[in-house]
Amino acid sequence: CVLEGIKDGKRVKKYIYNVCDHQECFKETKAQAVSYTTGVPAMIGAKLILEGKWLKSGVNNIEEFDPDPFMKELNTQGLPFEVIDL
Repeated sequence: CVLEGIKDGKRVKKYIYNVCDHQECFKETKAQAVSYTTGVPAMIGAKLILEGKWLKSGVNNIEEFDPDPFMKELNTQGLPFEVIDL
């Protein structure tokens, strides 16, 4: 995912990515990597709602919530990510 925006008054562009190794995923879960990369983020979202970290009234898009707890959980739940400054 390429993100562009303003940080501290300066224009920034970053590339955030994750690589999920299919063979390692299958060895651990007996499932394809695509099911892991679909299921784990959904579980993290549910976890953050249950913990009250992502709680707003009404219907909300994921982009409306603080990304930091979600990104932190990705690292602890087997989907670490990298960030590259472009």
